[in-house]
Amino acid sequence: MTEARELLTSATTRLADAGLDTPRVDAELLLSHVLGVPRTRLATLEGTVHPSAAVALDRLLKRRAGREPLQYLLGRAWFRHVEVAVGPGVFVPRPETELLVDAVWPKLRAGGCAVDLCSGSGALALALADEVPGLRVLAVEWERDALPWLRRNSSGSAVEVVEADVTDPFDTAPLAELAGRVDAVVCNPPYVPLSVEVGPEVRHDPRPAVFGGPDGLSFMPAVIARAAELLRPGGLVAIEHDDTHEQAVPALLRADGRWQEVADHPDLTGRPRYATARRT
Repeated sequence: MTEARELLTSATTRLADAGLDTPRVDAELLLSHVLGVPRTRLATLEGTVHPSAAVALDRLLKRRAGREPLQYLLGRAWFRHVEVAVGPGVFVPRPETELLVDAVWPKLRAGGCAVDLCSGSGALALALADEVPGLRVLAVEWERDALPWLRRNSSGSAVEVVEADVTDPFDTAPLAELAGRVDAVVCNPPYVPLSVEVGPEVRHDPRPAVFGGPDGLSFMPAVIARAAELLRPGGLVAIEHDDTHEQAVPALLRADGRWQEVADHPDLTGRPRYATARRT
């Protein structure tokens, strides 16, 4: 038997030795997950931990030390005010993507409509539905490994899942019926250039959700075209992009000819992260 506090201390040291940036936080989240108690209760835990829990924690620590995403190990990720199930096969939502919700929120209202392209886990769509009650939200995804996660997360919510490829014309219901009627489109497409060496956690994300061709822009023209087809005049699009695309994505929007008020915006660290534009 091992004391809970001793187990937490050793777990923290182990993750710190592995080079993780937040070893204490990760250790606390993993231990609370194994014990089935809120993280806030760890400080008051007394006594020993059952050997089976210690073994389970050891297995998770090995995986986390190998840089498997913490969210995969916990089976969930937090995004704004919602929690989504995640695991191998689906991209883990990042904090910077939350800014897309802020970008389009002023245009949304009950009775309106928003579309999340390249939805993945559905985090963006679920956040929009959560923060604008009565809003119709459609989550569009095509990747076979991601769709089960999207359907699972959307079950019981107001989000409608649409199986469609953003690179193909939306010529079937319900997307075709929404042409020219959508208030906002958000998209976090694959955008990392193939030549970029991504971090160890990102390597566990599915490659189709990360890399956007040689320059990272392969999906952008299709995303821009689909958004233009869906949006009503005055509707807003917000597209996340690589931090090297500060000029490229706005240029693609302007070249399309159907947009005004094109602008680029930084993320929480000040790096160029997403572009917005209004449908003419």
